[in-house]
Amino acid sequence: MGGTLITNPVIWADVPDPSVIRVGSVFYMVSTSMHSMPGCPIMKSVNLKNWEIVNYVFETLEDHDAHKLSDGKGIYGKGSWAPNLRCHDGTFYVCFSSLDMKRFYIYRTKDIENGPWERSVIDGVYHDPSLLFDEGRVYVIHGNGDIRITELTEDLTAVKPGGIDGLLLVGEREGIGLRCEGCHAYRLNGYYYLFFIEWPKVGNKRRRQICYRSRNLLGPFERRVVLDDDMGYRNHGVAQGGIVDTPAGEWAAVLFQDHDAVGRVPCVVPVRWEDGWPVFGTDGKVPQSFELQLPDAAAGPLVISDAFDYSENRLALNWQWNHNPDNSLWSVTERPGWLRLVTGSPARSVEYARNTLTQRTEGPACSGMTLMEFAHMKPGDRAGLVALQHFYGTVGIHVAEDGARYVAMCVRGEDGGEEVVEKIRYDGDSIHLKIDFDFRDSADLARFFYSADGGEWHAVGRPLQLKYTLDHFMGCRFGLFHYATRETGGCVDFDYFRYEKRG
Repeated sequence: MGGTLITNPVIWADVPDPSVIRVGSVFYMVSTSMHSMPGCPIMKSVNLKNWEIVNYVFETLEDHDAHKLSDGKGIYGKGSWAPNLRCHDGTFYVCFSSLDMKRFYIYRTKDIENGPWERSVIDGVYHDPSLLFDEGRVYVIHGNGDIRITELTEDLTAVKPGGIDGLLLVGEREGIGLRCEGCHAYRLNGYYYLFFIEWPKVGNKRRRQICYRSRNLLGPFERRVVLDDDMGYRNHGVAQGGIVDTPAGEWAAVLFQDHDAVGRVPCVVPVRWEDGWPVFGTDGKVPQSFELQLPDAAAGPLVISDAFDYSENRLALNWQWNHNPDNSLWSVTERPGWLRLVTGSPARSVEYARNTLTQRTEGPACSGMTLMEFAHMKPGDRAGLVALQHFYGTVGIHVAEDGARYVAMCVRGEDGGEEVVEKIRYDGDSIHLKIDFDFRDSADLARFFYSADGGEWHAVGRPLQLKYTLDHFMGCRFGLFHYATRETGGCVDFDYFRYEKRG
């Protein structure tokens, strides 16, 4: 078998908090999805380089107002955090906490690529959890700074009465801003290994990967910094994740790196063993590229173009809704070959508009465009294409109270509503819209365009300086949207979404 050249980042898009396992010759990865639904994407690879989405753990997490954007706030920055993926005795498990619900969720299935998934819910937040199966018992190791261990029942449906439940270790305090979190736990070769990140507030002040090990489940633990490197990128440390072996007996770590507005991007780091300690990287650095003895294989794209040509009302796995959708108000079958969005409850901005359909953006640069027909919009309606982050930008059609139509570019205003940067009177019932993204050298710019015929494009508004903030805690996304500010029931149709990755 020939080798595969791994080049970092392996995915230049927002796939944060990766948790990876190997089953036979196949690797599976789950990652944080916050407020995007369906949630907890399952990705598959045979070489740790080329990944494709094959499933989601859940369609929606809960049915509360916030999950449906019905409370004027939503679950931005909350939802599913730092999931952990494990396989034990033929069953796959995914666990995570939801900060808004203050609950710990455990999903299980025999078939990770097709489901179905069953779930159990335990009260309380088990911060950045990791499951550990050990000698017929199962534990969850969790916390921030003060790391705890909690024993679960054999079927992972509850905390085990009388089981182990207490403080496991106390992370470093001196000189540390963000104390250890993001646990990935393993038992290997007679040791228990716990991997975390921490964020020093002295020295280079970047996130780094640390490892605790012990011969005994409950310690005492030894500690080492196993990786402290940023690949020369803005002092953003490559950290948080776990390790996995290959069929050839090699080892690698799958971690992530903050990449500003595009999000948190996965990186693969070679690992070797020395005196029972994992040694990350090459001479302590994350290599830009290196080889693993894994097969070369093509993978499906992470972000896709879509002609919306479906035989049933179900979208490709690459799409996610911003919060829970109202499935009665969208369709790809009512007008075959088109995505129809019908307005429901009025919203004050695109950030609180239900049924915004999203995909990730990718670096180094990318573009997304669409053709929208809008003859049936109502006064007060707004529809189009959005660069979706907390500090968003939109390009699309606004219908005034008197029925006049305008093409407009908007950004988030100081009051949280939409601020119109530029609007131009527009005649016609269809329009082509486009957003260009440039993430090269952290430019993090979005530019907005419209066209009447799809050939001659006009810039509108101004370039938007994209920002990654903890308000959404997510990389910038494309979104197709339509919402009402007054009366509901208007509709728009999108003929396609056309995507291009550049650089």
